[in-house]
Amino acid sequence: MLESSEERVDLLKKGMDGKNLEYLYIKFNNFKIFPKQNISRKVNCWEFMNCGREIGGEKVDTLGLCPTLLEMSADGLNRGTAGGRICWAVSGTFCRKNVEGYFARKIVSCESCYFFQIVREEEEKIEQFILVKPGKK
Repeated sequence: MLESSEERVDLLKKGMDGKNLEYLYIKFNNFKIFPKQNISRKVNCWEFMNCGREIGGEKVDTLGLCPTLLEMSADGLNRGTAGGRICWAVSGTFCRKNVEGYFARKIVSCESCYFFQIVREEEEKIEQFILVKPGKK
């Protein structure tokens, strides 16, 4: 039902409004409507890892603020806040109880990190995974 554009146009000419026509078209052709995927902010590394180096965190006094929080050039990358979802590309992050160095030295260990794997999987689903901050090689 309502498969041809002529049928749909005819109903519009007879006074049916577009919303009702759309509803009938979907219902009678057995289409399924899925809710839009939430593409808002995702969990950041400091939230996931519970490292205590976030603003107000219990380890800020001894270990300092995590550099991912200060990496505003990465804000929004992989749907994160500041560098929170591209932490592997931020120098000086505290991973596996050690301060990690720069990207080229730490990426191998980061690839085995569960948080890295989750971010990569989530972002690859929407073909938006970013491995390196813009302007870096």
